Amino acid sequence: MNKLRIVFIGTPEFAVPSLDILTESGYNVVGVITAPDKPAGRGQKIVQSAVKKYAVENGLKVMQPTNLKDENFLQELKSLNANLQIVIAFRMLPEAVWNMLALGTFNLHASLLPQYRGAAPINWVIINGEKETGLTTFFLQHKIDTGKIIFQEKIRIGENETAGVLHDRLMEMGSTLVLKTVKSIETGNCPQIDQSKLVSIKTDLKKAPKIFKNTCKIDWNKNINSIYNFIRGLSPYPAAFTELHSSGGKTLQIKVITVQKETIDHNVVSGSIVSNGKSLKIAAADGFIAISELQKAGKKRMKTEEFLRGFPLNEKWKAI
Repeated sequence: MNKLRIVFIGTPEFAVPSLDILTESGYNVVGVITAPDKPAGRGQKIVQSAVKKYAVENGLKVMQPTNLKDENFLQELKSLNANLQIVIAFRMLPEAVWNMLALGTFNLHASLLPQYRGAAPINWVIINGEKETGLTTFFLQHKIDTGKIIFQEKIRIGENETAGVLHDRLMEMGSTLVLKTVKSIETGNCPQIDQSKLVSIKTDLKKAPKIFKNTCKIDWNKNINSIYNFIRGLSPYPAAFTELHSSGGKTLQIKVITVQKETIDHNVVSGSIVSNGKSLKIAAADGFIAISELQKAGKKRMKTEEFLRGFPLNEKWKAI
């Protein structure tokens, strides 16, 4: 294993198991590139990325460039004499970085490419009601998420599975796929499948663009399955939200975290609230969404029953 000198590039918790399995397997990780420390939370305390925390605890060299094209950073990267880079959950790399090393740079992507190229594949596969997803390792090239595929691994999506649960399953699976990929590169038996071979004229390529707050609002006029998939696809983060409006002109915004769906014919107007003081349901076109966990702006998540004790709702309120 001495011939491989690896630079690992990543930021969030999703990348940590892959870095861990490489170090535990004896691979020589000569450098770790991660996002700069930044203030977070109410107190705006300076927070390190999950990857940095792991790297520091394990004595790995850490680099945190603000500009990936900076000459000083590129020289420092070159001085590591690495020959393979692995990138997981990081921002887009310039060619000067991804094309620097002899064995290239490969990425772990949380979808079955070429489907769901983009920043948020885990969320979008659930929002779109997919039954199956997976992981792909592939070599980077100019266009994002289009490089030659090395390996893929499929996984079934549970009918009630949230993005958070799927994230954690893929995170653990991803580490073993990364190790398998590194071993194949090391032995020179690395597949390279052109993504164009997996696409036909009839293929409907679905995208996974970055999710923004203004796209997380629930549309109660949609059918129950669409709303249910939307909520669980954004749970627990960044979380779908709805605005509650009273006939008296009051407004309350809540994030909807945990729900159950009830598919049933009814004559209730979409967005209407049904509550007995302990439970909370909101009407959709063909059923109800029963909310069991929610979050008010600036507050911690809470059970619906606890929320209703402090903020009782009635038929004068409606979700919009």
